[in-house]
Amino acid sequence: MAILRFRIYWEEDESIYRDVAVKHVQTFLDLHHIILKSFEFDNKHKATFYRSNDGWQLGREISLEVYDKSYKVAPLIMVETMIGDEIKSPNQKFVYEYDFNKNWHFKVELIQVEKEENQKLVYPCCVRTEGLGPSQYGTKGLVDKRLAEMEEKYDLQPDAMNDNFGSEGDGEAEADSDADEFADEGSESNDGY
Repeated sequence: MAILRFRIYWEEDESIYRDVAVKHVQTFLDLHHIILKSFEFDNKHKATFYRSNDGWQLGREISLEVYDKSYKVAPLIMVETMIGDEIKSPNQKFVYEYDFNKNWHFKVELIQVEKEENQKLVYPCCVRTEGLGPSQYGTKGLVDKRLAEMEEKYDLQPDAMNDNFGSEGDGEAEADSDADEFADEGSESNDGY
């Protein structure tokens, strides 16, 4: 059974991507779910794929459902469309759009076809993560947890930060005067040689 590996780029920053692996007999609904999971998005909004070419032009839609909009050609439905049926070239591309109000766009590119499946993996799955993905709703949850742990560990509460950093340069003046006194004492002791 062929395994298709896709690289999913966030349209606004191509250094942020996820590599996902799916069986060629799985559907675009499976691909939709693994993209959302790999970027830590929820599954509450409308979504669609578009066939694409090397210039990332939008072709026929492969949609979650038929939406209330005009279509040139009726869309294919994700749950009914096997991924392998839509692979027309070795570097097949799709554009994935999620949440039509926020307009999240991702570029989906076939990067590898494997003949054998890995028995240790459950398909579809995310096999590589690069970069901190965009946050669907404000601050990224993972960052919040790390920041909370750091605040706890180093006591970085707003009051503590003001106490520790509010009088910048005060310590330098004291250190400079101490150094001057030490230098003066040192020069006196050198006179005796």
